[in-house]
Amino acid sequence: MRVIAGRFRSRPLRSLPGMDLRPTADRLRETLFNVLSAGNPTVFEGKVWLDLCAGTGAVGIEALSRGAAKVYFVESSSAAARLIGRNLDSLGVDAGFEVVKEDVIRALRRLEAKSVTANFVFLDPPYLMEKVCVQVLQLLSQSPLLASDAVLIAEHDKRFEPGDRSAPLQRYRKLEQGDAVLSFYRLVR
Repeated sequence: MRVIAGRFRSRPLRSLPGMDLRPTADRLRETLFNVLSAGNPTVFEGKVWLDLCAGTGAVGIEALSRGAAKVYFVESSSAAARLIGRNLDSLGVDAGFEVVKEDVIRALRRLEAKSVTANFVFLDPPYLMEKVCVQVLQLLSQSPLLASDAVLIAEHDKRFEPGDRSAPLQRYRKLEQGDAVLSFYRLVR
C-alpha cells in the first residue's frame, strides 16, 4: 500500500497484520481521487476531509498529500488509531489533521459541536457493518457538518445497497471495482 499522488507520492503506508483491516486498495483509491478531481488537481487544496472508519488512514493521507488543509481521521479501534498516527509520523506530517478515536456517530456529534464543516467525507465501515453505513448517511443528511457543495463517498460491498437517497443526500454516481463499490452523494435541496 502506498500514497498514489501529491507530495507523499509513492511513499509506503503500513497496515495491521491479519484481516482486521480492509484498506481501500491503491487502484480504488486512485479511481476515487481521479473522479473527484476530474482533471483539476487543485480541487483538494484548502479543503476539509472526514475519513470515517479510517482504518489505516490511507484515504485521508491521500487527501493531505494532494493539498487538503485538514483531515479528521475517525476510527474506533485503538490499534488502528495508533497505526494512523504511525503512518502520519512516517511521512513527517505534524499538522493539518486530528485522529479522533471514537465511535463514528459520537465522533460526528462532537465534530458538529466544534462547528466543523467538511467539503469531502469518505465513509468506509467494515463491510459487515451495513447498519453503520445507513446510520451515518442518515445523520449526515441532516447535519451541519456538510458544506453546501460537499461530496460524500461511501465504500461498500457490491452485495449491499445503501440506497440512492437519504434526503437531502442524493447518490449521483456509483462505481464498481471487484467486490468494492463507491457510491457518491451530494446534497440536493
